[in-house]
Parts: sequence; C-alpha cells; structure tokens
Amino acid sequence: MSLESQSGRVLLRQNGKAGGASGAASDKSSDAPRLAEGAAPRPARRRPRGWRSPLTRRILTINVLVLLIPVLGLMHLDQYRDSLIAAEIDSLRIQARAFSLSLGSTAVVATQVGDERLLPEVTRNLMRVLLVDTGVRARIFARSGEILADSFVLGGPGGQVHIQALPPQGEGGLGLLRRLLNFVVQWIPGKDNFPIYQEAREQKAADYREVLGALGGQSPGMVRVDRQGRLVLSVAVPVQRYRQVLGALMLSKDGAVVDAAVDDRRRDILIVCGVAFGVTVLLSFYLAGTIARPIRRLALAADQVRSGKGRQFEIPDFTRRGDEIGDLSDALRAMTDALWARLDAIEAFAADVAHEIKNPLTSLRSAVETVARVEDPEQQKKLMSIILDDVHRLDRLISDISDASRLDAELSRAETEAVDVGDLLRALVAVQEAVERQGAPRFALDVLDHQDLSVPGIEGRLGQVFRNLISNAVTFSPPGGTIRLAAQRQGDEVVVSISDEGPGIPEAKLEAVFQRFYTERPAGEKFGTHSGLGLSISQQIVEAHGGTIKAENRHGPDGEVCGACFVVRLPAD
Repeated sequence: MSLESQSGRVLLRQNGKAGGASGAASDKSSDAPRLAEGAAPRPARRRPRGWRSPLTRRILTINVLVLLIPVLGLMHLDQYRDSLIAAEIDSLRIQARAFSLSLGSTAVVATQVGDERLLPEVTRNLMRVLLVDTGVRARIFARSGEILADSFVLGGPGGQVHIQALPPQGEGGLGLLRRLLNFVVQWIPGKDNFPIYQEAREQKAADYREVLGALGGQSPGMVRVDRQGRLVLSVAVPVQRYRQVLGALMLSKDGAVVDAAVDDRRRDILIVCGVAFGVTVLLSFYLAGTIARPIRRLALAADQVRSGKGRQFEIPDFTRRGDEIGDLSDALRAMTDALWARLDAIEAFAADVAHEIKNPLTSLRSAVETVARVEDPEQQKKLMSIILDDVHRLDRLISDISDASRLDAELSRAETEAVDVGDLLRALVAVQEAVERQGAPRFALDVLDHQDLSVPGIEGRLGQVFRNLISNAVTFSPPGGTIRLAAQRQGDEVVVSISDEGPGIPEAKLEAVFQRFYTERPAGEKFGTHSGLGLSISQQIVEAHGGTIKAENRHGPDGEVCGACFVVRLPAD
C-alpha cells in the first residue's frame, strides 16, 4: 500500500487499485491536516469546449431560429398559391364560356312542343373535339339536374368506358421531400381548409354548388382537394341560347400546375435557406469563436496566475481588438499588475518593518543584558533610560505601522464627501496658534475666500496629511521663523503649498523623503523621535484621493536654499 500526492489530492492505492471504504477514510484523514493549514482545494482547470461551449450553442441557436422563422413563413406561400389558383380558374372560365357558346349554337335542338334542349350525342362529340389533349374534364348537366355528358366517360357498342387520371409517378427523394413539405405546411397557422372533392356514382347537379349556380345564370368557381390532398379546380357556366339557360357546363382539372409552381418556389426557398443556413452556422461559429475563445483564454490565464507559483503566467493581451473583450483583457492585465505591485509592496513593507523593529529590539536586548551586570546606579539609570526610549520607539513604530497597514482598507471603505480645504487649513492653523511655545514659528495663511476650494475626499485623512506637513515645517523652522500656507484653485485642481524657512532638503533626497522609514531630522534632535512613516502615509493618502504631493526647495535672490516647500494637488469637486 502506498500513499501518493498529486495536484493537491491524496490517492490511496493498494495493489494498483483504488482502496474501498478504508481508502476513503484514509483520504479524509490525510486531507484534514491540509484543510486545517488553510490550503483550499484547487478547482479543476477549465478545458477548451469548442462547439460544446454554452455560449457557442446559444449564439448558434438564436441565429438559426431567427433564420427559420421567416423561412417557415415563406414556405406557406398563401398569396402566391391563391394567385395561381385564381389565374387557373379564370382560364377555366374563359375556356368554359367559349365551349358553352359552341354548345349553344351547335348542340341545341327544338322539340315538337317548341322547347329547346341539348343533344347528348352532339355534346359528346363536340367535347372530344374541343378538349383533346387539354387535361380538362367537361360535364354537361340538363336543366333537370341529370348529367348529359362526361368527357371522362366514353360510350361504345360494349357500354361505357370511364377514364380515370393516374396518380403521378413516384419522384424518389423529391417526392418524399414534397410530402414532407406538405406535412410541415399543414401545421403552419392560417392554412386554408378546402372542401373534399367527392364524386357520386350517379352524378347530379345538386352534387356541385357551382353547377347549381350556373343553372341560375351565374359562373361560379370552386376549389376542392381530393383524398390525396391534390387540388381540384372547377368552373361552371350556363349553356344558353337566346338568353335561355338550357343546361350547365362544368369544366374541372387538377391543380398539378399550381402544386408544381408552389413546389418550385418552395424548392428555391429551401436552396436559399440551405445556403443561408450554412453561412449562418459558419458565421455563428466565427462569432462564438471571437467571443468565447478569448474569454476562455482569459479564464485559463486567470487560473494559471491564481494557482501559479511564479510570474511566468500572464494575461493575454487583446487590447488591439478595440472592443469589450479588449477592455476586459486590459482591465485584467492592469488588475494583475496591480496585484503583483501590491504583493511587492507588502513584501517590501514587511522587510522594512522587520528591519526597523530589529534596531530598537537589538538596542533593547543589549541594554537589558548590560543592566544586569552593571552595579553603578548612575550607569543603571542611563541604561534604564535607554530601555525606556527603545520601548517608546517600538510603541511609536508599531502604532505608525498599524496605521499604514490599515490605511488601504479604510480608504476603500470610507465614503467621500465635499471637503473645504480652506476651512480645514484655517482650523489647523488655529490649533497650532492656540499652543503658545517659546520661539515657536509664526503662521501666514493665504486663502482666497471667493474661490471654491472644495475637493471630494475624507476630511480626517486629508487633515492628517496637512498636520504631518505642518509638523515637519515646525520641526525644521528656525526660532521665530514663518510657515506659509497657501491654497488656490487652478483649473480643475486645488493646490495647497506649505513652506518653511528651514535648511531645506538635499536635492538628491527630494524623492526619497516619501519612502517608508526615511528620516532626515534637524541636528540635535533626539534619535528615534520619529518613525519615518509620516510622509509615506501622506503620499499614500493623497494618491488615494487622485492627487499628487511633491517636495521642493525654496531659493532666495542669491540662489541659496532658504527653506522647503511641499505642494499638494487635489482634484476639485
């Protein structure tokens, strides 16, 4: 039995096979220390999904549905079919009227009582002549309603021969496609429901409404469907002689021409639909690829950056795309850079803190070890003074370090408000002037009342910045010197300057003064009085407010340094 560790998982194997219940128990017991140490289980890495991507499927489905909706509507072709039917019926009506005129002039005979009637034999002969190879069926009904002649019934010595049109030959795949299309079209809303064509064994005028209408002097047309779903078109016109209705002529034909024309149009639509469908699918995959693939790469890169132990992984750069994914890539890259910078800052801060705390601890340890061996009260007193100073220095360091470490979190949670920088400076100067000290510097405040000096920010933290700068100016000012504070509006910024008449700052240290734990104190000041975090914290606060802070020297007429000046620029409200 062996215990193997792979990708953060503990696998228990015995004789090459996974263990059973005991193996599961061992897994849990082995994983417990890992979870107790705070190591969260690593999720499975994302794998490329290709066409199985949910985003790809959604894009493909939506595009295909958008394509199919108008295609299904076009497949119905109601108006096109109705126009073809109307044209066929008009053609039948014209043909029927010409036939009825021929019948009225050649197939009418007068009886002995003076009545006129149609001769069945003449009408049959005339039908054979006029309807040869036309595919049209003609039936003639007498005024009494009985049928006189039918072009599909031939008379002969042996009796009658009925002619019946054969169904169209099978068309293989095309016929199957046509039946499939007809089945689909039947389920499309709005399809017309034509009456069923039925033919009695002994036909009468009452079986056909158009014949009854023709006997009444009209020329109606009808559209029916047979049992196979094929159209049957019919028109009936009156057979007249001198405006007297002698019978009715009914011409009928199948709607094969109409069905063929509609099928051709549907086939054309299907061809266009097939091409459009192929293009839609390809474009959908292309669109999904341009969206899903970069997002997938960004997700994989984010997983690698999160779970990696070094900086060899980075977020892909898609900023050249110029779209939202490019913006997302840019934001993720900026966020990653900011996180690495924050980690670097934390690491450097921890190193600086360890170094700064180690110094007073070393001094404190040395003093404690020495005081136990020294018997001179004066020496013991000095050593105890050193120990007390080191303790105070440690306390001051820990307080400033705590303030610096929680500054980011506090600035991210706090809500900004409008802060009047002019009123804030007046309050700080009033507090300084209220404390009267021998040789304390004087304050000169230059704030224009008519200017709007409001900035969005956190009043307590901005006050901390100006207190630090004023405290530095007081420390470096000579006895009886002047500290000048000025605030003015410059465009979209509020500029605050605090200057003193001290020795200034070495030119090489104008940037270094804002580094953590940097100290440049006046000669004679007791060591360890300041932690060196004041200006660093001030810079952090100002930058969190979107502003800048800069140190520079003041020069006199002769070019000599006559003091230091700190300039703070904050965005105006």
